[in-house]
Amino acid sequence: MTEHSFLQALILGIVEGVSEFLPISSTGHLIVVGELIGFSSMPGKVFEVVIQLGAILAICVLYRERLFRVVRDAPHDPSARIFIGAILIALVPAGLVGVLFHDFIISVLFSPYVVCSTLILGGIAIIVIERMHLEANITAIEKLPMRTALKIGLFQCLALVPGVSRSGATILGALLVGVERKTAAEFSFFLAIPVMLGASAINLLETWDLIQPSHAYMIATGFTAAFISALLVVQWLLNFVSNHGYTIFGWYRIVFGCLLLGFFLLRG
Repeated sequence: MTEHSFLQALILGIVEGVSEFLPISSTGHLIVVGELIGFSSMPGKVFEVVIQLGAILAICVLYRERLFRVVRDAPHDPSARIFIGAILIALVPAGLVGVLFHDFIISVLFSPYVVCSTLILGGIAIIVIERMHLEANITAIEKLPMRTALKIGLFQCLALVPGVSRSGATILGALLVGVERKTAAEFSFFLAIPVMLGASAINLLETWDLIQPSHAYMIATGFTAAFISALLVVQWLLNFVSNHGYTIFGWYRIVFGCLLLGFFLLRG
């Protein structure tokens, strides 16, 4: 691996780790940063898939005690079963829509201009929702009603549109149905584990034969960078949104979406 490719892998790993759990669209950021640094994606987007796994591993490490406790206590603890049930129910809508409309999403919606539009619209949505001063009466995932979890799952369907942001869709959906900010973020983190593991597993199975030994160092670099940066960002995010909310991310999305649109228009 050359020094240039090492720096590319390092930069994109950091971008993935920083943007995956913030409501700002990791897809949009990977597209524009990859273009700016001249990154040539590996076959089947293997690199992008693997660095997502690095970000997910960060969540598993940060919440390892809570995850272990939920699994251990599920047979005799109703709150642990509610936690698991809420995650499973919230997975269903996006799973069904993804299977039914997979070809349409890939062939039609994966457009730079769709990404730009959804970045801007999502930013406006964040600002509007934060200004609504919604009542938050759910302060723990273990107290999340199954009907509320299903509603959040329906909002997650929006994330199938590139640029919407999976974390953004689930967090905003949770806020709209009465979940407190920090709990909304945590639910989004936990929901990401099966979603991204499942999507990554499918992608890797489809492209396994395309992975070459020469890719190993680049993949390891990106994976490690995504893992470390995600560890830092997740801890910061929970503290930040508890005190300041999500409005700043809305403004960031609008500015970034406009800049990204200008970038693609100038490129032609």
